[in-house]
Amino acid sequence: MKQRLLRLQACVEELTPEQAALLLAVGLVLGVFPIFGCPTALCVLAAVVLRLNFVALQLLNNLSSPLQFALLVPLERVGAWVCGGAYSAHGSAAGKLGAAAMHAIAGWACVCVPLGVLLYIAVILVMRRGRSPWFNSVKSPA
Repeated sequence: MKQRLLRLQACVEELTPEQAALLLAVGLVLGVFPIFGCPTALCVLAAVVLRLNFVALQLLNNLSSPLQFALLVPLERVGAWVCGGAYSAHGSAAGKLGAAAMHAIAGWACVCVPLGVLLYIAVILVMRRGRSPWFNSVKSPA
């Protein structure tokens, strides 16, 4: 874990506070996207569109993958509540899986995206106040 944090530190040393905050928020939000395999493609797309450091974004994606597993069921429940989807005993397994996937995406959009915006704003405010960013607190092994 410390090796990954050191790699992340090397990738973001020269970034402005706004770029570092955007990288952190986008990496964590896209990293917990509830459909497995999609966060990697979404991070590649975000890196190209937003001109972010691809390596650092993929590293954040990989670091947040345990959260993706942990949040899968809660996001599906939130999405089902938001969409008003009732659980049905009827229908095929593929139909139930598709509905669960759509509920999880809806839950992700309702919970993770707004939290990502708040994270972006909070990181910018903390970094502008002169406090050292979290990634500068990691000591090098040498």
